[in-house]
Amino acid sequence: MNPLLLTDIERAVRSSWGADTCTPEFRAHWTPGNPARDQCGTTALVVNDLLGGELLRGEVLVDGRRTDYHWWNRLGMGVEVDLTREQFRPEEIVTEGVVIARPPRIARLREEYELLRDRVAGHLKRAG
Repeated sequence: MNPLLLTDIERAVRSSWGADTCTPEFRAHWTPGNPARDQCGTTALVVNDLLGGELLRGEVLVDGRRTDYHWWNRLGMGVEVDLTREQFRPEEIVTEGVVIARPPRIARLREEYELLRDRVAGHLKRAG
């Protein structure tokens, strides 16, 4: 079996995003032109499933006011992986991340997370 590479995971995640895997309250605004938009929470959990490490959360600021949160991953040796980094507009600034413990049970975005997780697993199985 081939080792799992970050490039394989990134390709699988990016090809698995859809309006149905993003944050529901923003689903109507999701477009294929910015597929990473509002995918950060589910994506960070799936990457954490596959690679372990820590979950990071930063605030998204516009004109100094928090408008949202952004999630990404920190792997061993402090390497940060943010597969949804390109989603932000120039006026949106993401603060430094703080480590957030993974919840023992996924409640918010559970359906979206499970859908993304299963799609990514399918892509990785076909690629392997």
